[in-house]
Amino acid sequence: MQFPAPDLVSSHRLLLITDQLPAPADFLLHRFLHLHLKQSKTAKCIVLAVSESLERCKSVASKANTNVAHNESFQFIDVLDQFPPLQDRGEGHTNDISLKCIYDLLSVKLSDSRTNGQIPLVILDDITSLEWLGVSLVDLSRFARALRTLCVKMDAALVVRHHIVTPSEPDMLLRHLLQLCTYHIEVRPLASGRSGAVSGEVCVHLGPSMKDTNEHVISRTSALQYRLTESSAVFFDKGTSTGVL
Repeated sequence: MQFPAPDLVSSHRLLLITDQLPAPADFLLHRFLHLHLKQSKTAKCIVLAVSESLERCKSVASKANTNVAHNESFQFIDVLDQFPPLQDRGEGHTNDISLKCIYDLLSVKLSDSRTNGQIPLVILDDITSLEWLGVSLVDLSRFARALRTLCVKMDAALVVRHHIVTPSEPDMLLRHLLQLCTYHIEVRPLASGRSGAVSGEVCVHLGPSMKDTNEHVISRTSALQYRLTESSAVFFDKGTSTGVL
């Protein structure tokens, strides 16, 4: 069994990845990046980075035998560069203006990528930290919707990661993202705690726009388990601890 399935990422889709502190989904974001670059040498992957650094992206990719350092298909946008410290901001510079700058920059890069006929992939690695940094829920909700609309217009796939702090009480940003997503990929810690053989588990749920199909669905009762490795992760059926890919 392969995860993610090659056709999970396709144009017009928003894949929402949620994780928790005991089971961060960094490995899955990098996996999407590497698989996309390997599947096509000309398909662009644009990372909107909030918590990931360019150097870490290069390091993790190198361990997975993927060269992003000299790959023109890989585009890295440091989101926090658009959020100058309060004392350095000009009069009237607000968070929504910073988000608009990021949107405009992404729009230009996606427009440039449409000439080769390949599906570009956009990864927003950490929308939650923007809220923690003071961006309002209203601005973030509008930004997420604008990104989704832009990626649909540009025939791109969009992956967004959101951190869950209180699993029993979904926050308002998560509720908004769930209404936008095509699939919700849930990275969860084991109820019994992390072990040497199993790092956590992955479930895949349908979003509102995929009501009529069970394609790619992995329920919590049949969750796919994984074990982190130095370069990526090994996935296996629940309860087997036997790597399948």
